[in-house]
Amino acid sequence: MMHHACSPTEAFALLHFKQSFQIFDQPSCWVETDLQYVDIPKTKSWNESRDCCSWDGVTCDLLTGHVIGLDLSCSLLTGTIHPNSSLFQLHHLQTLNLAYNDFYSSSIPHNIGRLTNLRHLNLSGSFFEGEIPTEISYLSYLVSLGLNCYECELDERTFETILQNFTNLEVLSLHGVNISSSIPVNISSSSLRYMDLGHTNLRGVLTESFFLLPGLERLYLSDNDLLKGVLPKIHPSNTLLELDISNTGISGELPDSVGTLSSLNILNLKGCQFSGSIPDSIGNLTQIKYLDFSNNHFTGHIPSTISKLKQLTFLRLSSNSFSGEIPDIFSNLQELRYLYLRDNSFIGSFPSTIVSMLQKLTHLDLSHNSLNGTIPSSVFGLPLLGMLWLDNNRFSGLPNELKTNPTLEILGLSHNQLSGSFPQSLSNLTNLYTLDLSSNNITVDVGKQITFPRLVDLRLSSCELKDIPHFLTNVKELLILDISNNKIRGQIPNWFSGIRWDSLYYLNLSHNSLTGHLPQFNFLNLEYLDLKFNSFQGPLHLSICNMNNLQFLDLSRNNFSNSIPSCLGSMSRLRVLNLRRNNFTGSLPPLCAKSASLSTIVLNDNHFEGTLPVSLLNCSGLEVLDLGNNAINDTFPAWLGTLQQLQVLILKSNVFHGPISTCQTTLCFPKLQIFDLSRNEFSGSLPAKVFGNFKAMIKLDDEVSGEIKYMKPSEMPYDDSVSLVIKGQDIELERISTIMTTIDLSSNHFEGVIPKTLKDLSSLWLLNLSHNNLIGHIPMELGQLNKLEALDLSWNRLTGKIPQELTRLTFLEKLNLSQNVLVGPIPHALQFNTFENDSYGGNLDLCGPPLSKQCGTSDLSHVPQPLESEDESYFFSGFTWESVVIGYSCGLVVGTVVWSLMFKYRKPEWFVEFFEGIYPKKMRRSMKRAQRRRT
Repeated sequence: MMHHACSPTEAFALLHFKQSFQIFDQPSCWVETDLQYVDIPKTKSWNESRDCCSWDGVTCDLLTGHVIGLDLSCSLLTGTIHPNSSLFQLHHLQTLNLAYNDFYSSSIPHNIGRLTNLRHLNLSGSFFEGEIPTEISYLSYLVSLGLNCYECELDERTFETILQNFTNLEVLSLHGVNISSSIPVNISSSSLRYMDLGHTNLRGVLTESFFLLPGLERLYLSDNDLLKGVLPKIHPSNTLLELDISNTGISGELPDSVGTLSSLNILNLKGCQFSGSIPDSIGNLTQIKYLDFSNNHFTGHIPSTISKLKQLTFLRLSSNSFSGEIPDIFSNLQELRYLYLRDNSFIGSFPSTIVSMLQKLTHLDLSHNSLNGTIPSSVFGLPLLGMLWLDNNRFSGLPNELKTNPTLEILGLSHNQLSGSFPQSLSNLTNLYTLDLSSNNITVDVGKQITFPRLVDLRLSSCELKDIPHFLTNVKELLILDISNNKIRGQIPNWFSGIRWDSLYYLNLSHNSLTGHLPQFNFLNLEYLDLKFNSFQGPLHLSICNMNNLQFLDLSRNNFSNSIPSCLGSMSRLRVLNLRRNNFTGSLPPLCAKSASLSTIVLNDNHFEGTLPVSLLNCSGLEVLDLGNNAINDTFPAWLGTLQQLQVLILKSNVFHGPISTCQTTLCFPKLQIFDLSRNEFSGSLPAKVFGNFKAMIKLDDEVSGEIKYMKPSEMPYDDSVSLVIKGQDIELERISTIMTTIDLSSNHFEGVIPKTLKDLSSLWLLNLSHNNLIGHIPMELGQLNKLEALDLSWNRLTGKIPQELTRLTFLEKLNLSQNVLVGPIPHALQFNTFENDSYGGNLDLCGPPLSKQCGTSDLSHVPQPLESEDESYFFSGFTWESVVIGYSCGLVVGTVVWSLMFKYRKPEWFVEFFEGIYPKKMRRSMKRAQRRRT
């Protein structure tokens, strides 16, 4: 047969197509069949001196010489496909494969519809984006179509056309394409063998249509959480080999008819909403190799018929509600390599048949159950076992001797009831690189010599350690060391600080009783250093700044003193800096001078003074700034409003002064949710314009989703925490809910009226304006704050009636309107019926329950009784109503001064009980001394 050469026109088109891309000689694709990376571009052989039909990836028709196939998959092509690319001049193409290249920011051109002779089209994994052109529906002869793409969209009409008009279509892969349409009811493409519609935003109800396709072998509908309904009664199928509907909204019981899929190799129902028991008919799936029912609501016992599944290599039943003892059904599953039963309610001892019969096991996970007794030695002798998780059970013993297992690499035994000395037998596991014994009653003998030649991850937190384990001297290279929450006392030994673990990136020594100065560590690649809740003292050594990769530094709740090394502001990767509750002094260093990545700065409860460093403006990603309880003397830092990510700003208990000025930018504090300026010297009127900028307090995303999340730096094992006055008590929150929105401006010198614009902050959770000089009426508009749980307007000079509109606040738990000049009857409805006298004390002309004064009667006894507690300081008891009367008798000017002081400083007894713990002990002691001198 005569072979025709490639036409010059087509050869030119191919060369022009090649020249439109950059080609990088670096590994591009992992080819599973060869277990190697493709690193030689196919276009390297394209040369004008050779017939293009001999080029790699090019196939020609033997009779005509026309190019009918082009396979440039994994060819290291980088660039974009031009809409008028010469590729579309190859009109005779029947196969086009451009998968797994890098066509970044390139959309699929509309001219793809000109290649009407195409039988096979694969554009998967090449980073296309945008809308898939409707012209793709012109390719009605397609047998296979692969468009896997996470940045692409396909309109509903084109999607339906593909499923109904492509009658020859056998393979359809649209994984990741955003289809966002209802699942089709009728599918005419009866030739379909393979269909992947995973992660496509399919919605609607799962119908039988997919299961009626006569030749369907593989069906993937995973990761479509809007896909609902129940699994329909499945007709017997001898063709379906793989079914994956994982992570969808499919619910209900698993029908008995699932057993009719007798040819299934893979069945994945992970992350659905199935309930009830697994039907016995599951035992009919005798060809099954992969079975995943995890993360559902299955109950009862594991059916015994699973023992018939002799081909099983992977079985995962984790995160369900199975109960009872783990049944003796695994004897026949001798091909099983992966067994996951974690997070159920299994009880009893370790199942013996697992270790006696499953000799091919490589992964075994029984964690998060209630198994008890001694862990059998034989489990450590499984010849291929590499990973064993038994954590979060009630195991109380380990065998005295363990068989040397050359394969075991990960061992999780945390949160059990193991006790005694560190098991010497574990040292026989010579290939172990992760060992987690946290939350057991384990101790370590000081002189014990244990060698783990490959160990890189050791976790012994919440044990009974009294010393840093000396066997660490035998560990050559650690990545993670966690010995937090133990009973380790004294100074860090020299041998430990002298170790060189160049790869150590996580070190947690928190919650111990370590003392002395912080030594100079040699862990220069450390990323996470947690030393909180110890008794370290003295200044921080400058060497801490040698750890250039540090991202997390928590030295809180120690006794560190002196100033902070200014070099901390130059650590370019630092994201979390927590130094709260130490004895640091001096001015704040130029934080964020080079560390623009800081997202959390917590320096409260120290003795910092001076002004705020303007370098904070460099922290564009700052989310939490807590400088409370220091001695910082500055005006309101309105310039912080330019930090677009700031969610928490706490400046309480400092010496800030002057008015709250507005920002100079249009977007000011747009994400702020916690705003605490209490106990300062601020003055002027309340900043209505500033409140108007708090967009995050108007509506929260989490309110729409209904999911409560917590503030934390992304990808960090750390939760932001904060100390707030909540409903009258000083409370430290270990985690900050993202729905928590608070404004606390109490104990300042604010004047004027309460702005009505506060009503717009509809997500506000706590509002405290107490202990100021506010006048006027309580705005009835505050009744629109329907999420409010605590409202404190006490100790001001508010007048008029309590607005009836406040009864709309159905979530209100704490209300304090005491010590104002309010008049009239107290409203009665809903939450107002739960408030007691303390909410209204000192308002002489209020009447009605819960007060004893009835409305419509005259009561001239307007002098309240003085506070009786002997422990109350001069600060709380020095200004009484009697002193106000004396002040007025002495003259208008003096009386006015005393009047304002009384309203600012006198507090009712409930307020003293809740708030006295807030003020520093030194202040309370000095006030008590003043009281004794006075008496």
